[in-house]
Amino acid sequence: MRLIGNILWLVLGGLAIAFGWAVIGVVLCVTIVGIPLGLQAFKMAGLTLTPFGKTVRYGGGLGSTLANIIWVVLAGIWMALGYIVAGLANCVTIIGIPFGIQSFKMAKLALWPFGAQIQDL
Repeated sequence: MRLIGNILWLVLGGLAIAFGWAVIGVVLCVTIVGIPLGLQAFKMAGLTLTPFGKTVRYGGGLGSTLANIIWVVLAGIWMALGYIVAGLANCVTIIGIPFGIQSFKMAKLALWPFGAQIQDL
């Protein structure tokens, strides 16, 4: 089921979104100051490629919390809202519910990426 979900996800837009995250990551990594933000964008790109069968573990310390607060203020809230809207739109139909759940998982990561690790189930 994970394979089918991931294939459908990629075909229906996941590949384009992952590419966008990767481009953002490359642009952010051009400057030394943007490297930590670029690494978080690459993390989002990786999860966006194959979200089924993966989970996000949250942790980190004070540094991660401070970086997440800055992230939320600068961009995280808008990215998370986009994923929430997409998740709600997917959950309108029964077939779309698994895709909506994945969008909600990515919304949480888009809101609070520092200190998070993506792991296989």
